[in-house]
Amino acid sequence: MKKNLLFVIDSLECAGAEKSLVTLLSLLDYSKFNVDLMLFAHGTALEPLVPEQVNILAPLKYTKFSKIGLKKAFIHTAKNNEWKMLYARLKYSTRIRRKKYSNPQKARLFWQSISSSIESSTKLYDIAISYAQGIPTFYVAEKIKARRKFAWVNVTYRLLEEDKKFQTKFYDQIDKIVSVSDSTKEVFLETFPSYKNKTEVIYDINNPKFISEMAELGEGYKDNFDGIRILTIGRLAKQKGYDIALRACKKLKDEGIYFRWYALGKGPLKKEIQASIIEQGLTEHFILLGVDPNPYSFIKNTDIYVQTSRTEGFGLALAEARMLNIPVVTTRFDAVYNQMVDGKNGLVVDMNGDAVYEGILKMLNDHQLRESIVNYLKIEKKGNIKEINKFYQLIG
Repeated sequence: MKKNLLFVIDSLECAGAEKSLVTLLSLLDYSKFNVDLMLFAHGTALEPLVPEQVNILAPLKYTKFSKIGLKKAFIHTAKNNEWKMLYARLKYSTRIRRKKYSNPQKARLFWQSISSSIESSTKLYDIAISYAQGIPTFYVAEKIKARRKFAWVNVTYRLLEEDKKFQTKFYDQIDKIVSVSDSTKEVFLETFPSYKNKTEVIYDINNPKFISEMAELGEGYKDNFDGIRILTIGRLAKQKGYDIALRACKKLKDEGIYFRWYALGKGPLKKEIQASIIEQGLTEHFILLGVDPNPYSFIKNTDIYVQTSRTEGFGLALAEARMLNIPVVTTRFDAVYNQMVDGKNGLVVDMNGDAVYEGILKMLNDHQLRESIVNYLKIEKKGNIKEINKFYQLIG
């Protein structure tokens, strides 16, 4: 008899955890599993890549309600007598505008405001999996009936005491906690040491064959630029270190290097980053490309991949660049040495613009080093689809 699995994630935007989940779903043996997928946001970039055997569940009532304009929401509420949802929406909207909050704080405020308006599932699953921390984990813990519940942690998870206390009651209901790297596990256990015996590591799964095939299908760059292309992939958020990237970019420009630095991603700092680009006179040098569901054709046609992150759970974009044999310059974030060998498959530098600039310059000017790194990339072990075996062991 097939096992009934449920995966829950915020959305399928083009980001690390989301790409990892799509890859995992593409590798599952559907002769053994019936798979449902719950999303809190629909119509995002990677949804077309979900295997047809996966049943993407209909949006929750509150998810649909939250997408309509406020005027229509009042009309809907009056017609359907659903004042509870309107009150919850207004409560969260008011609280979230008071000041800037971290992602864990936003997730707590959302759940405190909205959870009573979110319906519980009536289906009993053999296994329910939250594939991201925060709201998906709260939902699986509180709203899903399952014989076993698992929760993925795919970021460096340091919490304030209030958020730690709030989240403990949800993790207490989880049978296994899965971190995507050794360093992610270590940081998680600094926050939640009592979960040591139920926490293990399964790396974000990446499939070199899939990435190579996708790299041949995409359109990639369209600007006919014939100079050096630098690429960064990551959400436009503080933890991705775009301020570091712009500092390095300005120094490259001042050095007279003929280059363009492209960034794939979207996020809350878009306006701020765009303003900084204009202020520093980098409009021809630092290009925001938005989101593309197939970043691999961009990576393939890049001269250097640069990651300026302050934190990463694993660093999936680095792995993807390595799989396409692109030299990497990256900051020394927590999990970087889970995959990087400094001087062998790329350069690992300090977390500041000057160091990133020096790393890029070294990669450009030291042709022997660059050739050595490319040759190493061509022979190093690619991908980790064998991690699927750890997943099968986990779910029994």
